[in-house]
Amino acid sequence: MNKIKAAIIEDEIPAARLLRDTLLSLRPDWDVQLLPGNIEEAVEWFAQHPHPDILFLDIQLTDGNSFLFIEQAHPESMIVFTTAYDEYAVRAFTVNSIDYLLKPIHEERLLQAIRRFEGLTKKNIHDFNSESRMMEVLQQLSVAQESLSSAHKKYRTRFLISSGEKLLTLQVSDVAYFYSENKYTFAVTHKNREFLIDLALDRLCEQLDPDRFFRTNRQTLVCIDAIQRIESYFLGKAIVHVLPPFKDKIIVSKDKMASFRMWLNY
Repeated sequence: MNKIKAAIIEDEIPAARLLRDTLLSLRPDWDVQLLPGNIEEAVEWFAQHPHPDILFLDIQLTDGNSFLFIEQAHPESMIVFTTAYDEYAVRAFTVNSIDYLLKPIHEERLLQAIRRFEGLTKKNIHDFNSESRMMEVLQQLSVAQESLSSAHKKYRTRFLISSGEKLLTLQVSDVAYFYSENKYTFAVTHKNREFLIDLALDRLCEQLDPDRFFRTNRQTLVCIDAIQRIESYFLGKAIVHVLPPFKDKIIVSKDKMASFRMWLNY
């Protein structure tokens, strides 16, 4: 019998090593590898090596959601997600298609996942890993987790704007989108008024409600209410048309399309 090859993609090195050691204690004849804990390097590894039989994949990696990795790497492995989310947030995984391990990972639960894998055929694994099924499950998980997070976080509702010698209040609900240009950040309202904002887009992303605003690219941060239509672009990208119109094309890259679709469908 061929040796089972397992791989772990986890951005926390101590957690990855602990999972590897526990796996080897349960299945000492397995070949277990630790892979890079970020999407870019993990995708590159999968492009250059035979895919493992089973993959333990952290849901949230250092540079994004693990579905971005799945979308780019197209792993042929049986995927077992690992997550620090609570039982409520992982309710999406109670279906009989994809397994998950809740951190901290207990040996008994890990053994159950191993036995499930050992009872599968290659066809089962292919069906379980279909992109549509992965998208559905991760979307449900994302919605659940965001609901939990937003219940405890208060987002910015207004800005104090300096206009000459006056101070004005700009409500976030009036903003259609933000954009950066020459190291300055501007807010454009639904009535097509423009204001200078004393915050970088990165900071705005942290302070604004992620249900309402999406970072489409390095230059723009768009409100859901401003989107008029979305147009397919070459190489898997998309163009977002907003109102009021933006002076340049708002292009969503291929790498961001999965999370953009999830955001639009929330």
